[in-house]
Amino acid sequence: MGYLEYVARRLVRMVLSLVVVSALAFTLLQLAPGSFADIQRANSGSTGMAGAGAQEVAGEFATRYGDEVPAWQQYLVFMKGALTWDLGPSYKYPAQSVESIIAQGFPVSAALALLATTLALAIAIPIGVFAALKQRTLWDSGSMFVLTLGHALPNYLTAVFLVLVFAGAWHVLPAAGWNGPENLVLPVVALAIGPLAVLARYVRSSMLDTLGEEYVTAAIAKGGRPGVVIRKHVLRNSLIPLVTVTGPMLAALMTGTVFIETMFRIPGLGLSFTQAASSRDMPLLMGTTLFFAIILMATNLVVDLLYGLLDPRVRAESGRKLRGPRISRRDIPGADPDQGGRSGVPSLG
Repeated sequence: MGYLEYVARRLVRMVLSLVVVSALAFTLLQLAPGSFADIQRANSGSTGMAGAGAQEVAGEFATRYGDEVPAWQQYLVFMKGALTWDLGPSYKYPAQSVESIIAQGFPVSAALALLATTLALAIAIPIGVFAALKQRTLWDSGSMFVLTLGHALPNYLTAVFLVLVFAGAWHVLPAAGWNGPENLVLPVVALAIGPLAVLARYVRSSMLDTLGEEYVTAAIAKGGRPGVVIRKHVLRNSLIPLVTVTGPMLAALMTGTVFIETMFRIPGLGLSFTQAASSRDMPLLMGTTLFFAIILMATNLVVDLLYGLLDPRVRAESGRKLRGPRISRRDIPGADPDQGGRSGVPSLG
């Protein structure tokens, strides 16, 4: 029952957080200067409501939200529609509902995030493992320096560099578009570089902690071959905490592709969010913001539950308190990862 109570508490907390996020987003949009109609007039009515059927669309918006009713009533109307997945029409694209725009754009953003996370894991795990086994060597310090440098660069700057090199100078990949697999390469690489650095450092830190455990020392002292000990004991136990990092990172990538999709003109949810923000499309902005929040919170919940299934200690302690992975000095930004940690790490050759 303790584990079920934990799940119930997390679900209640998730619902309350979503209400707070939606209320803050709606309030900030109401306080922001200007409106969708003002932007349309400034743009000479080139898009949206100022086109054909403007009066009919404006009447539908007034019926659903109404400028004459208080803002809190408009918020309640939106939340009622959100509960039934009926978010109404978009201001900028009146022929489409907000939920249909989300349904069309999210799979594209999710595909980019999944590919970027897979690429980051495929490169980060061997680099982190090898850096831990070669601690305090040139490979260890050099690889961590290069990865940290890549993580320090925003993904849009990385994307600009990749476009200049591979599309501008070498002409081997397209600079933008969404026409085939070749259009995936640059945006996926640009998204993967930052997570790759985080995951590699996390794998290295977890490996060093596991190498210092007594059962690893005992296995080596009893004559166990270093390669077998690493594969069967060290690597397996070191990668379990990686679940708690990969899940939220995947969700962050799914909801954080705004710059990449805008730069590469990819028709994902990030591009729709950017266009909604530039035109003050309140229904689409509210819908995408709430959807992003749901993805982040639901992913965190799934990761916590999955971690409890993978680690028996978490299941045993779930009635009192679920503890996450152990945080060492290596996980603290700015701290020296080689100081203050576990001493006596055995050499595995």
